[in-house]
Amino acid sequence: MSIIFFDIDGTIMDVNGSIPPSAAEAVRQLRQAGHHCIINTGRPRIAMEPQLLELAFDGLVCSCGQYIQLDGRVLRHVGFDRDTSRKIRAVLKAKAERGEWLGTRAPYGYIRNPGTKKLEVDEEAAAIVRRIFAMCASGNGPSQIARILKKEQVLTPTMYAYTRYGITHTCLDTAHPYNWSDSAIANLLENEIYLGNTVNMKHSTKSYKDKRRVEHPREECLVFENTHPALITREVWDMVQRVRKNKRRLTKMEEQSKYSGLVFCADCGSNMVLHRAHTMSASYNHFTCRTYKKDGEACTGHYIRECVLDEVVLEDLRRVTAMAREHPEKFAAYIGSKQSTELQREIRRQEKELAAMRKRKAELDAIFKKLYEDSVLSRITTEQFQMLSSSYTEEQNQIAAGIPQKEADIQRLRETVSGTDGFLDKAKRYMDITELTPELLRLFIEKIVVHEKEVKWSKHAPQTVEIYYNGIGYVGSGQQDVEEALEAPESLQTQDTEKPRQAS
Repeated sequence: MSIIFFDIDGTIMDVNGSIPPSAAEAVRQLRQAGHHCIINTGRPRIAMEPQLLELAFDGLVCSCGQYIQLDGRVLRHVGFDRDTSRKIRAVLKAKAERGEWLGTRAPYGYIRNPGTKKLEVDEEAAAIVRRIFAMCASGNGPSQIARILKKEQVLTPTMYAYTRYGITHTCLDTAHPYNWSDSAIANLLENEIYLGNTVNMKHSTKSYKDKRRVEHPREECLVFENTHPALITREVWDMVQRVRKNKRRLTKMEEQSKYSGLVFCADCGSNMVLHRAHTMSASYNHFTCRTYKKDGEACTGHYIRECVLDEVVLEDLRRVTAMAREHPEKFAAYIGSKQSTELQREIRRQEKELAAMRKRKAELDAIFKKLYEDSVLSRITTEQFQMLSSSYTEEQNQIAAGIPQKEADIQRLRETVSGTDGFLDKAKRYMDITELTPELLRLFIEKIVVHEKEVKWSKHAPQTVEIYYNGIGYVGSGQQDVEEALEAPESLQTQDTEKPRQAS
């Protein structure tokens, strides 16, 4: 009789976390022949996969020898202490700093190469991932995408891993193999792994005793670019994130506007709402200010027909992209000079808001410290402390969440100048734009700002529409400097001189 020790990864389990039938059969035959088969791993006992335990090994050596089990009897069990936690954290940190993938299972759309330990593309699942991003880029939200995949009977990631590789998961539901959730779709759309990046140290625990998960802002994570093949392009990723930022909602007709999340009121800054009805001709579909819809005295309607907006946007998009192609150097110079002023003004405004948020955070921290001291010294009762502190808790949480977002917004603004090259590249690829689609709009346009008519409800009064492009901002509205800079015979004025008729 002999004792045979087995490692887990690459020995009993393959790179995808499944147990090959040959490995299970080998263990069975060895035990049948009278040999003791024991797992020897650095993992703690609690982290052992259920399918491993189902193989009925004779014993376990876990946590680098701190847990030993033989024939069902625990021979050694050293408690998980601070030193062990520190060592494990040090190992994980070292791997994270090298840009290694720390997950135990390959993400949906990938497989893990057993030799190189690198992520490789699983083409069958990758096709679904690309389709999910494409559906989102066209304006579908996570709930809609989930319903489409369920209707088409596309296997969920956990079910796919189980049927394809034999991998089990705690969320595996074999009774509902096509039950995609909107949260699963949302998490997939926000995962940079599909961009070819590895993001480590996204979360941690407070200590070896306190297992509560602490999420880290992206600027505190370790980001490694191009660590594995990307499933989507940067262009698609940016488009999807813009769509996710401006979540699109269905109309009462269970339809979506291609402009949803893109059109804004120039006066109050709120979204413009599309009005349409089965009994109304499509030519009468129109946008109005959301604030005006809720309170007619808080703003004005800013009424503009969808067909008119189509004409304005399409014409301006074709003109701007044409000028970018025909005069790339002068176009870039003009955008750069314009951005330098506008961006600096916006950056200063955002920085003032960030400074105010940080100041208020410091004030709240001081208030909580004083309240705690008063509570400890019995200057106030426990009930008083809880009552007083709770009134500041919500504000403190909002500021804590808002500061990283504000910092990210400022960083994005500082990087905006570099967007000119990207816009020029897109302008060269889309040389014949004849129709506006949701994908095209989000590829080129950041937002559309609609002003009120110079004479409200006038049939012939001009109405200015400002179009802000991704990476370059607002190009212009017919000023002489634009024409001179680009040597273009046409202006960039985007005015609707036709009075949209009121919907009946």
